[in-house]
Amino acid sequence: MIFRCIKAALEKKAGDIVTLDVRGLSSFTDYMIICNGSSDRQVQAIAASIEESLKKFRILPLGIEGEKSGKWILMDYGDVIIHIFYESTREFYDIERLWSDAPRIKLDVDI
Repeated sequence: MIFRCIKAALEKKAGDIVTLDVRGLSSFTDYMIICNGSSDRQVQAIAASIEESLKKFRILPLGIEGEKSGKWILMDYGDVIIHIFYESTREFYDIERLWSDAPRIKLDVDI
């Protein structure tokens, strides 16, 4: 599922994709994917691409927040939580720093 999410995000030119393994640090999810877009419309397009891609495999989100503003969209798929930020919003919240103890996962995904 992580590969599908990242591939769908890359198809919409998501920037600076980071995948964190939070299994040892979190009780609510196993992985977090963090990425950004350079405009609110791009952020919304990245989220739509991920949702459409997973829906093809009958994987539906438990919840999605922030779709209308396009500044920070959070997609909850249970084992995977996806944060899609507008660039300046990502810098402000600095989620990676909050989860600095989580190992980063290197994934090679071709689109």
